[in-house]
Amino acid sequence: MIQRRGVGRLCAAASRHRHSLLNASRSLSAESSSQQDTNTDTSFANEASEGPDSTSSPQEDSHPSKKNPLWTAFKAILAGSLAAGTLAAGYASYAYTSEEIEKKTSALRVQAEVKDSQEDSLLQKIQNVIYSNSLKAAAEVADLYLETRKAIEDQVKGFAAPTSDKLLPDLLPQERHVFTLVIDLNETLVYSDWTRDRGWKTFKRPGAEAFLEHLAQFYELIIYTDQLPFTVDPILEKLDQKGCIRYRLAREATQYIHGKHYKDLSKLNRDPAHVMFLSAHAKETCLQPENAVPVKPWKLEPDDTHLLDMLPFLEYVARYRPSDVRSVLASYDGHDIPSEFLVRTKDYQKKMRELKAQNPFFRGSR
Repeated sequence: MIQRRGVGRLCAAASRHRHSLLNASRSLSAESSSQQDTNTDTSFANEASEGPDSTSSPQEDSHPSKKNPLWTAFKAILAGSLAAGTLAAGYASYAYTSEEIEKKTSALRVQAEVKDSQEDSLLQKIQNVIYSNSLKAAAEVADLYLETRKAIEDQVKGFAAPTSDKLLPDLLPQERHVFTLVIDLNETLVYSDWTRDRGWKTFKRPGAEAFLEHLAQFYELIIYTDQLPFTVDPILEKLDQKGCIRYRLAREATQYIHGKHYKDLSKLNRDPAHVMFLSAHAKETCLQPENAVPVKPWKLEPDDTHLLDMLPFLEYVARYRPSDVRSVLASYDGHDIPSEFLVRTKDYQKKMRELKAQNPFFRGSR
């Protein structure tokens, strides 16, 4: 129903601008005729004295615009400008977000305010009218689209937003110090592949089970994916047979924005300073990229060891419990975390050995 109303309003807007352009063209044509009468008075008087043209007909004389190529060209330009305005608005609606379209629409209205100068020729005035009304038509079509789009998005939000503002129950008092590790599924722990012969099949990433079992000693482990629940549960039943994962969050817990499902860590009911999101597409699919821990996407490479390489860093964070894990992650931004952590660890150990050599009683701490 909303789409039909939107289309009807778009057609009405285009029709209104077409009539306004036609009225403007008639006034300019009248002005053109008056100027031509003034400039060609003598020639018309001479023709009248010679008598009427034998080849002309009363019907042709009553419709001089039909044999005026300028009028034909003007109508073609008019139709082209309306079509161009509509196409421009349609392209902008798909290429930009609502906020960007609103800014561009405001700019169109400013540009549409074209003022004629007394020195402008008739052709320049016609061009100004066409340009101004084309921009106004595009702006109005964009406004109507935005109104329709917002109405549709308001309805979509009813089922596209997370099911609750608290996706997880409260932590127990004795677990308030425990950090939460949120883990994505596809290309992070598993990889799903489809072929014509066998259909869909899911493969386990090398080291995935050992990875979960080891980190369950230090973290509250949460699976958070944009896959549907009926596909997630069978995968985890096979992958997590020891029950290392406490909670599973699927597509209904994601935030749907501009055609894409995002993980919203603010809905987890956890301290954001103690939450990390581990994913092969962490920063692209999370609304809190400052909590993201990017890992290398896995696509069936048999010699992959990335999950196991991440264990030293993740265990370090869990053991030393920084006040805000986001500042730690920011220091690794742009680096491969396992490699950079190894370099920093070696530098730290070297520094400690030097200090201990200078002072045998020195005891370092991290």
